[in-house]
Amino acid sequence: MNYTLIQTPSAFEALAAGWNDLLAESVTNVPFLRHEYLRAWWQTLGGGEWPHGELAVVAASENGRLSGLAPLFLTDDRDGQPALMLLGSREISDYLDLIARPADLPGFINGLLDFLVRAGPPSWRALDWYNLPETSPTLPRLKAEAAQRGWSFTQENFRPTLSVPLPGDFEVYLGGIDKKQRHEIRRKMRRIYDNGLPVRWYIVEDESSLDDEIDGFLALMANDPAKAAFLTGAMRAQMRAGVHAAFRAGWLQLAFLTVNGEKTAGYLNFDYNNRIWVYNSGIDYKYLDLSPGWVLLGHLLQWANENKRSEFDFMRGDEDYKVRFGGVKRFVVRAKVVR
Repeated sequence: MNYTLIQTPSAFEALAAGWNDLLAESVTNVPFLRHEYLRAWWQTLGGGEWPHGELAVVAASENGRLSGLAPLFLTDDRDGQPALMLLGSREISDYLDLIARPADLPGFINGLLDFLVRAGPPSWRALDWYNLPETSPTLPRLKAEAAQRGWSFTQENFRPTLSVPLPGDFEVYLGGIDKKQRHEIRRKMRRIYDNGLPVRWYIVEDESSLDDEIDGFLALMANDPAKAAFLTGAMRAQMRAGVHAAFRAGWLQLAFLTVNGEKTAGYLNFDYNNRIWVYNSGIDYKYLDLSPGWVLLGHLLQWANENKRSEFDFMRGDEDYKVRFGGVKRFVVRAKVVR
């Protein structure tokens, strides 16, 4: 393989089409590795999560075909070491990885480590990679390659993730979860429509209204004090850019439940690779007694089943409601190599 270090935004931009084509065949095909998502992330360095960073993407080709991508940037990691981290690290991108076809991955990692020593940014001392799925084949290969070079390798669970496999039928789905929870979902979905006020739910489809809908969603998020603190100016810009990028690429699912014409609950999801990826949510506490968040979640699970999505991924966090809705726990991990 021939390796190239990408350090300028223009060269990064030039990879867009080939990047997404390779991702579609990669060992980990997730929305957080899409070129348009990472471009938006890089513009604000994750909404200000990182105070500085240097682009250090590595692209590998073989016989004129793009074979591997290491979406990296150089910064000081949480341990104070100059490290090559994955673009998207670490708090707002739930799944990350290298980008390569399964057959190409071993050779790509082998050559990547040699290339980084030879031609990578001179100051790096560690590879510090967060949010790799625990089942990623990158992990055992990276461990083996580090051992061959006499480098240290550590791996730890970073965050739990919960995901619901979908049978393609809402009633069958409900029949597969706890009986008490099943009755509770049905009861709440009936009760809100009997409250005497008009209720509807919808998925945003009109780009001309998208900025207003984003404003409405951020307002719902900000009703939670912890989320209000999270929504700094830079983070709002990051989320807005990410939502627009996902909409233009066709994988945004921004949904709302309204009561009496007022937005009472919102879910910002991604509809990608035949799965729904639940990214964030917000509610209006004025209507809390009507359980608008649960009701909207019920509608979205029904929609996902009817539209034959294979999985409803709640992503990081093990909140109790995710378990109640049938979430199966896995982990994303942090892998660190120090040379």
